[in-house]
Amino acid sequence: MPGTILFDLFHTLLDGADAQRDRVVARMGEIVGVDPVALVLAYHVSWRDRLVRWSAEETIRLLARRLGGDPSPEQVTRAAALRLELASWLLNSAPAGTLVALDGLRAAGWRLGLVSNATAEVAEAWPSSGLSRRFDAAVFSCVAGVAKPDPGIYQAAASALGVAPQQCVFVGDGADGELAGAAAVGLTVVRTAEFVDRSGVWSGPVVGSLAELADLLGDASVGRDVASAA
Repeated sequence: MPGTILFDLFHTLLDGADAQRDRVVARMGEIVGVDPVALVLAYHVSWRDRLVRWSAEETIRLLARRLGGDPSPEQVTRAAALRLELASWLLNSAPAGTLVALDGLRAAGWRLGLVSNATAEVAEAWPSSGLSRRFDAAVFSCVAGVAKPDPGIYQAAASALGVAPQQCVFVGDGADGELAGAAAVGLTVVRTAEFVDRSGVWSGPVVGSLAELADLLGDASVGRDVASAA
């Protein structure tokens, strides 16, 4: 009997586009008048704060000032708009195979949720993306105030879907300790290696693409885990 699947977003449903992110941040540095390379580094270092605390505007304002800049409100708005544009582009870049797989799971009766470590502009762009209509609930770290592998973010997603974490499957690439975090709160865990192969972080079931997920969930061993959780 189909149940509930919680998905990670970046490197699971779509590519993380890390190089593209850095290029956009460098352009933002030019807009606000600070060294682009230094701003890229500052973005990397401030990653956890950006996941749970700061808006796009707060981020560029705070980091620019740390680097000796004093951007005007107009510069901050222009720079932040580039991040929102990037987020929108990323959310609409999911491979056709991913969309087909998600549609197939929904047609088979699975309920789908999203659990993403993501900054504020991703949450802002989400409702207008093609991915969003394929999900019954979405929880972003920037909104929840906690990030994977904190138990709270998985619990928030399960609660939004009206189920216990133990009744869910979690699918992710394994960044940020998310697979161990999901297992710790009782989710059945599946690692995906479609965009990046983090084979060293989890030894459990793995799929090479989401197209393989339906068959894996029908496998006797994994299916038994899902059934017992439900």
